Amino acid sequence: MRKILCSLLLASFAVSVHAETKIPTSQTEISLGFAPVVKQASPAVVNIYAKIVRQDRANPFLSDPFFQDFFGRGFGEPRQRVQNSLGSGVILSDDGYVVSNYHVVGSATEIRVVTTDRREFSARVVLGHEESDIAILRLEEAEDLPYLTLRDSDLVEVGELALAIGNPFGVGQTVSSGIISGLARTGTATGNARGYFIQTDAAINPGNSGGALIDVNGHLIGINTSILTRSGGSNGIGFAIPANLVAEFLKQAQQGNDRFVSPWAGMSGQHMSADIAESLGLAIPLGVVISDLHKLSPLREAGLNVGDVVTHVDGDEVNSPAEMKFRMSVAGVGGTSVLTRLRGEQSDEVEVALIKAPEIPAAEETTLDDETVLPGLVVSRVNPAVIANLGLSLSQTGVVVVDPGPYGGRAGLRPGDILESINSEGVQRPRDVENALTDPGRRVQMGLLRGGRSVSLRFRL
Repeated sequence: MRKILCSLLLASFAVSVHAETKIPTSQTEISLGFAPVVKQASPAVVNIYAKIVRQDRANPFLSDPFFQDFFGRGFGEPRQRVQNSLGSGVILSDDGYVVSNYHVVGSATEIRVVTTDRREFSARVVLGHEESDIAILRLEEAEDLPYLTLRDSDLVEVGELALAIGNPFGVGQTVSSGIISGLARTGTATGNARGYFIQTDAAINPGNSGGALIDVNGHLIGINTSILTRSGGSNGIGFAIPANLVAEFLKQAQQGNDRFVSPWAGMSGQHMSADIAESLGLAIPLGVVISDLHKLSPLREAGLNVGDVVTHVDGDEVNSPAEMKFRMSVAGVGGTSVLTRLRGEQSDEVEVALIKAPEIPAAEETTLDDETVLPGLVVSRVNPAVIANLGLSLSQTGVVVVDPGPYGGRAGLRPGDILESINSEGVQRPRDVENALTDPGRRVQMGLLRGGRSVSLRFRL
């Protein structure tokens, strides 16, 4: 089978991506295999070594004077633990912009990048996004580096030959071949990544994360991010982040953004199931059903309503909320997108503004100081930007925990908790939290919402 795949490399090294595939005309063309494209592309794929310092949880008996006196004052104190992470990356520009996965470098305190010619560079994350599992790095004192050209991933087709380049298991740069097995895969990535992926059967293993998925012309199709496996090794089902989304991240990083900004739809939706399609009188399940709209949503402003079905974004078919978000993210903030709407039996096109999530009302983000009983606790007023950042319900209001801080975490608070009351006093604004936790007495009782459920926290000072 592998010999057959190699023989299909054709004369595509000499033709453009859009040219028609040709049959090999000589034994020389057949014997070339993938060597020319690998030789061209591999110098732009790098190894990444990341060091992450983690804080072990404090011993629960730390605050008990008996155990402190019995074992010494150092008993149970939290200790730092160094964790090393290995992955791959792809150079995207000659001045040292590199893309990798967020799960490889997102929490790193030290990053070292090694090229194929054994040069080493220190690097820092200039733009990262955990949900998309993308991180853009900048190499220090780098110039005239080899880099890969990004291909329009919307032109990729199932059945195309593809190569995965990375550093699996730390054995060194490795190339595996296969085909594009599927497109528009959503909800299949591991970890915190949730998005829209290209599927390939080219072998991807631990350490390949952040490496390149390229076509037979050496153009970057996507960034390898995860596999589906029960054994920990490759079973021929791997996923890559499309190059078009990588291009938007690179653009924002080069513009100086330290936080990825994607258009805000202010909506929640669900894919069109056969049952929903039947209830709407549709012959074929297609599109995304709008189930909720924020009052400030640009879709609502453009005239869309709950129950409408969005079938296309800028002419591209969408069949899940993740796919719809991907299409709008690739378009970028500042312009417009044309959504094809289906309402009843009528289909029309609606132009929607691509805007950032509004800061209305003002977030009033507040970090509690040492005068309070939970110093380091960060709270904010809920607005669309906060909803987008923390993944809250569109209808959510009130005051939310952005970061519990060291003491709030021990008390049981989590990011995304909605604070409703402290010692029976209602919480409406961040300053209410600050006032309530300044000399609150010996006991503190907090009422909060967590995932839509009411939770009560009690602790003694």
